[in-house]
Amino acid sequence: MKLDEPQARYAELDAYYTGMQALSFLSPEARTALGGRFGRMASNIPRLAVTALAERLRITGFSDPGLWADWVRNDMDQLAGVAHREALQLGDAFVIVWADQSGRPKVTIESAKQVAAQTDPGTRRIMAAVKRWETKTTTEAVWYGPDRIVRYRADQTGATIHGFRAVEELVNPLGEVPVVAIRNTGRILEDRGASELDDLMPLVDGLNKTLADMLVASEYTARPRRWATGIELVEDPVLDAAGNETGETVEVNPIPEGARAMISENETAKFGQLPGADLSGYETAVKVLLGQIEAVSTLPSHYLGVLSDQPASADALRAAEASLTARAEARQATFGRAWEQVAKLMVAIGTGRDPQLIDDIRVQWADASTRSVAQESDAVVKLFAAGLLPRDYALQRLGYSDDVIASMTSSSSAGPRALDYFNPAKGMPNVF
Repeated sequence: MKLDEPQARYAELDAYYTGMQALSFLSPEARTALGGRFGRMASNIPRLAVTALAERLRITGFSDPGLWADWVRNDMDQLAGVAHREALQLGDAFVIVWADQSGRPKVTIESAKQVAAQTDPGTRRIMAAVKRWETKTTTEAVWYGPDRIVRYRADQTGATIHGFRAVEELVNPLGEVPVVAIRNTGRILEDRGASELDDLMPLVDGLNKTLADMLVASEYTARPRRWATGIELVEDPVLDAAGNETGETVEVNPIPEGARAMISENETAKFGQLPGADLSGYETAVKVLLGQIEAVSTLPSHYLGVLSDQPASADALRAAEASLTARAEARQATFGRAWEQVAKLMVAIGTGRDPQLIDDIRVQWADASTRSVAQESDAVVKLFAAGLLPRDYALQRLGYSDDVIASMTSSSSAGPRALDYFNPAKGMPNVF
């Protein structure tokens, strides 16, 4: 079944995202020697790679201002980021758009672990979709089609295909499957999206193994080891489980490892110390792996804690993040098509229009690059003063959402006009 097929892959991606993956490249001999004494060692760069990209994907509005009220009412100003992280991590995320009890648009974010869709190979539109989840005693499923929606139930947990019976059927007046896939892919024939972690996983495995080796080396060889000659070993009796002597003895070091001063009455005794191991080789290996991780993930050096390569200025910071910004802008274009489809379904539910005839909705994104508030404000004010930017678009460039812009416009009669915020002759208010 299409819903069950990728579950093992999703579990692996979840393990890497949470930093709970098994330690790789460890020899059987090393595993035996370490036993259970070694804890978890994972540098959670996969979560950083997903978060750094997702935080640059912020929707600020739509070309239809009336959509924003329903968008905020469904908490999509916050949950849209969850969908982006889910799609970047697993490759796919889903959005279901339907109507609530009042007939208003209801939008929910769904995981690819619970939802699967069948697409038309010609138009690449979703022809049918299914969502499946479990309760304490049953397995529930909903099948979404272009003309009807059917809910199924199995009176057991863990059901996959068999044991389901139809319990409810609804007519779908939209004429379109109300499920939208947010797919992280730039290819045409991909049946599933690609995770941002796919290329990172072997590199992160190598980094974690190197860090683990460094910690083991620091424990056993980096600390200087002391030695002594000309001292007789002490024989201690071997005791059984009841604490009684067994008649056997074992030779032990007469000077405890933790003793600060080593003393011997034997005039021939000699003491010394072995040099500690040099761990600089591990540092070099870690830098090589971090360099590969930077190239694959487009994460800049200062994101990965490479302190010797910190940007010296704001311009250098933007230059260092140029690749990450370009990747975020590419994801805006990819995810924007899905969000436009969500917006069309919301408008169709709110107005009764045919969603296939709605083609004038565009998503507005916040700038994906890193720019200071002062720099952005200065640039926008100059463009507005020169007459090159309209007022509402200038406010959007500054990151204001549609509802805030509408509030500023409606309150213009009671206080300073929104236009005054961009009047250089009156100065800039503290809001900037």
